Amino acid sequence: MRNRFWHRGLAAPFRPHPLAIFSKISPFWRASQAFIAINTVVICLIFPAHAQSHLPTLGESGDLTTSAERRLGDRIIRELYRDPDYIDDPVIADYVQGIWQPLMEAARARGELSAELDERFAWEILLGRDRTVNAFALPGGYLGVHLGLVGVVATRDELASVLAHELSHVTQRHISRLITQQSKQTPLLLGALVLGALAASKNPGATQALVVGGQALAMQNQLNFSRDMEREADRIGYGLMAPAGFSPLGFVSMFDKLQQANRLNDNGSWPYLRSHPLTSERMADMQSRHPPGANPGQTAGVTSLEHAMVAARARVLSNPGVDTLRQWVQEPQGIGFAAQPPQRRAAALYAAALGAQQLRDMAVARSAVQKLEALAQADPAALRLVRLLRAEIELAAGDASAAQTALPEAKGVGTNTRRPELLLRTRILLQAGQASAGTSALQTWVANHPKDASAWQLLAAVWQAQGQGLRAIRAEAEAHAARYDYAAAVDRFKAGQDLARRGGAAADHIEASIIDTRLRAMESLLREQAAER
Repeated sequence: MRNRFWHRGLAAPFRPHPLAIFSKISPFWRASQAFIAINTVVICLIFPAHAQSHLPTLGESGDLTTSAERRLGDRIIRELYRDPDYIDDPVIADYVQGIWQPLMEAARARGELSAELDERFAWEILLGRDRTVNAFALPGGYLGVHLGLVGVVATRDELASVLAHELSHVTQRHISRLITQQSKQTPLLLGALVLGALAASKNPGATQALVVGGQALAMQNQLNFSRDMEREADRIGYGLMAPAGFSPLGFVSMFDKLQQANRLNDNGSWPYLRSHPLTSERMADMQSRHPPGANPGQTAGVTSLEHAMVAARARVLSNPGVDTLRQWVQEPQGIGFAAQPPQRRAAALYAAALGAQQLRDMAVARSAVQKLEALAQADPAALRLVRLLRAEIELAAGDASAAQTALPEAKGVGTNTRRPELLLRTRILLQAGQASAGTSALQTWVANHPKDASAWQLLAAVWQAQGQGLRAIRAEAEAHAARYDYAAAVDRFKAGQDLARRGGAAADHIEASIIDTRLRAMESLLREQAAER
């Protein structure tokens, strides 16, 4: 287990308490932890108090304006995108978005998500290749989800309960309030230090008592504040479940899972328990909200084949070692495997196929995915994931033709094509030397999803394969811009300008004009970044 910033990176009197919203960041976000802590302090000193016209349940939304919170979130996210553990897996991201978007719609319909927050905040989810069980909210409507969490939850409802809770942290402006609360505690801590320094000249023994006493009072005040936040996020998140199409009992079963983990161990694999500690009040509140005599397992405890496969994918992609991959490959060969429930077999076969692919054992991967396809025939959602996996395996094996056959959407893509199919199909066409066939669909996608950096990067490869260097450079620049790396975006746009000038009369003047416009926009954003430092 890697050391945690919060235990070594700040001087003791100013160390955030374990429930601080930013402590939800686990080791895989290590590159930005110091950055977050610094900005938390700075933002409290820079922005003046500002009364909010709409008061959430807990009262004032805090001194931090929505614009300031979004800017802070953008600064943090720029660092997170550079973290080597950040992962954009289209299959898992698509599954999580399928849960996240209904929760967002429910929050809008219930009035929990104001029009101002809906417009100003990013509402983006970042996945981390981290095996620990965690999720967290960041300023500006950004949320982080570890693959470890996706791999451990048993149902869509349980995952929805976590996302609903984190969403409620954002809609209720808990981050802004916590920053405000921390800023209010700072004078108390400074006062304790000053009194301690004065006492040292008279009674050295009194110094420690004064300082520790000041810290303890500040910590208790913030602790109580955060407990209120957790209870409010539980209550509002619970209310979003049914309108979004999920069983509210997912909240209860997730609480049961967390409680069991809390009783059994504290080995660092469940950091979510430290940032969201279970209290008797929280558990009693959730238990009281479902009908008397209801069993959480009756509606929220059934694992679908689709969820079992996504969870297996998350476990494989969370960067396990070679030995672990081999164990997963061997599991379907064990005695008694055929007698296990279908969900358990589906998860094991999926992990075996994907694990074998990563080990470059394509024969074993193909065998496992063939058995998996037979198991999923009666479940359209599960069968879709199997075919995506088969196409991935064939693509990794270098057989573009077999990959095209495995992916039904490869024969004709409509405007409603889902992201995993679109990106995988484009990669297949690139490998098959048919890049031009994937251009139109991908262009339409980035026009509708301009923040999709992976799609822009793939479009750059498509244009490059067709000898369209200027368009390829522009797509590369847009990929950098989508990840808030404005310096890199400016560099690529300038490279595009140079290429357009060298092209002379043969240059694509429309594309060159777009590059000129986007360059000016990126330079303006870059100046704003510099001014914030």
